[in-house]
Amino acid sequence: MKGAIRKLYHFAYPCRDAEETRHFYEDLLGLPLVHCMQVEAVPSSGDKGPYAHIFFEMGDGSYIAFFDLGKGEMPLPSPNTPSWVQHLAMEVETLEEVAAYKQKLEAAGVEVRGLVDHEFINSIYFFDPNGLRLEITTRTEEPGFLQKAADEAHGLLADWQKFKREGAEK
Repeated sequence: MKGAIRKLYHFAYPCRDAEETRHFYEDLLGLPLVHCMQVEAVPSSGDKGPYAHIFFEMGDGSYIAFFDLGKGEMPLPSPNTPSWVQHLAMEVETLEEVAAYKQKLEAAGVEVRGLVDHEFINSIYFFDPNGLRLEITTRTEEPGFLQKAADEAHGLLADWQKFKREGAEK
């Protein structure tokens, strides 16, 4: 399809303090701060600011971005969603790199969960200073896994929908 979505440009999340967030993403995770905008009004809505919008570049040219609204408030978690659901997963090349991030984060006092073997990826999990759950992962799938998963995806989703409907009827 012409005009198909090609890749992630950026994922944006609120932060309580831009410098605290910069330190975490640039100094600990190695993602360079590449843009900082100070804005008085939101261009898409006209809502009044001021706020800072900061961008960190990932290895594929996509970004993770944050909004500092200047109030020093911690973003609130979703009240109806477990803390493990909403997260941003970032991929590295090797299991050794995942282990190195785990060691670096723990040395900086960050609580890290894992190494978790999901049978197609291996991951560690942790929270940034804003309460955003992050995952650093590497692919470990066997040849043919992704095609098999794609071939089964629609059927498994239909099974899940049926399971939910039947549960609601009880």
